[in-house]
Amino acid sequence: MQRARRRICVFTGSRADYSPLASLIRRLNSDDEVDLRLLVSGGHLVGAQGRTIREILDDGVTIDETVDMVLAGDSPAAVTKSFGLACAGYADALERISPDLLLIAGDRYEALAAATSALFRLTPVAHVAGGQLTRGSIDDQMRHAISKLAHLHFVFSPADRRRLIHMGEQPRHIHTVGPIGIDPDTLRALPDPKDLEEAVGLPLRPPTFLITHHPATADPDGSWESTRNLLAALDRFPRATLVFTAPNVDRGSQRILDAMREYAADRPDRAVLVPSLGQVNYLGLLRHADLVLGNSSSGLIEAPVLGTPTVNVGDRQAGRPRAETVIDCGTGTDEVADGIRRALDMPEPFPWLDDEIASADGRLTHVVDVLKSAGLDELIPKQFHETSADSLSGEVIH
Repeated sequence: MQRARRRICVFTGSRADYSPLASLIRRLNSDDEVDLRLLVSGGHLVGAQGRTIREILDDGVTIDETVDMVLAGDSPAAVTKSFGLACAGYADALERISPDLLLIAGDRYEALAAATSALFRLTPVAHVAGGQLTRGSIDDQMRHAISKLAHLHFVFSPADRRRLIHMGEQPRHIHTVGPIGIDPDTLRALPDPKDLEEAVGLPLRPPTFLITHHPATADPDGSWESTRNLLAALDRFPRATLVFTAPNVDRGSQRILDAMREYAADRPDRAVLVPSLGQVNYLGLLRHADLVLGNSSSGLIEAPVLGTPTVNVGDRQAGRPRAETVIDCGTGTDEVADGIRRALDMPEPFPWLDDEIASADGRLTHVVDVLKSAGLDELIPKQFHETSADSLSGEVIH
C-alpha cells in the first residue's frame, strides 16, 4: 500500500521569513512525497510592504490560506492586538488545513502566533533559524519562545545548537544545516544590472548603496534617531545612487518609512524607495551594490556570501557572527559616514564562491529529507532535555 504524502504547512508572515524559506518551499512543492500547504499572512498583505503576496504567486506556489491580521498603527497596543487577531485567524486556518507538520522561520511576532496556534492543536512545529542572538531587539525573546514551542530545529551554527540544548531542546531533534535562504538556482541566474535598473526604476550609477534599515524594537526612540542620522550621513555622498527598501511592520516603522520616502522623493535623480524588491532582485542588487547599509540580517548572512561589504548600523544584530566584510558602526552621523567610507575603501569584493551553489543544494536536500522522515509520534508530547556535557557536543554541520 502506498504511503500517504506528508502534509506540511509552511507559514510565512512577511518578506523577512519568506526569503529564507522560498527555496525550501519550491523544493517541497516539487516533491511527490509532500502535500504542501501554504499559510500567508502579516506584511505580505500590507500595501506599504508592496503586497509581497504577489512574489509568492510569481513563484508558482498555491496559497491555501490567507489571514489578514495587521491593524493600522505601530503602537505597542496595535501590535499586541494584531498578535491576538493572528492567533484567532491561524487557529481557523490550521483547522481547515489540518497539517501533519507546521514549518516556520525566524523571530517575527506573526510566526510566534502561528506556533502558539499549533500548540493547542498538538501539531508538531519545525523551526528554521532558532538559537541565534540579536540583542538589540525583542526578536531574541520571540525567537526563543518559538523554539520552545517547536519540536524540530534547523539551525545555522554549532553555537545556535548549543543554545537550544541549554534551553532544554532534544539534541537529536536539532539539525545544524547552515543558512538555507539562498537558492542554488537563484545563484546561477541573478539578474544583470539592466534588469535591476528596470526593477527599481533608476539608473544604478556607482557607487550604489542598498539601504535596508528597520526599527530596533528594543529601542523605538533610538531607532528614529539612528534613521535621521543615517539619512544625514548619506548627504555626505552626493554622487551615490541610493535604493531604499521599506522597513518591517514593527513599532516605529511608519515614521522611518515616511522619512525614507521623503528623502528619496527630494532626490529623484539618484534615490528611490522600493517597498519590496522580491528575493531574486534583492539578491541581485545585493551582489551589484557597492555596499549594503542599515541593520538587516541580510547584511550579515546573504551579503557576505555575495562578497558585498556591509555597514551594520547600531546593535539590532548584536550577537550574530560576523564575516570580515561586515563593518560595525554606531548610530551617530559621523560614525555611519565613516563606516561607509571604510566599506568603499575595502579591497575588491571577496572571490565569488562557486562551491556555495553545491553547499546550498546539499543544505536544502538535508532539510527536506528530515521533514519527510521525522517520526512525528516522537515529537508529541514534547519532552524537556536535561543538559549534560555529552549533549552539548556533536557540532558537525550536516
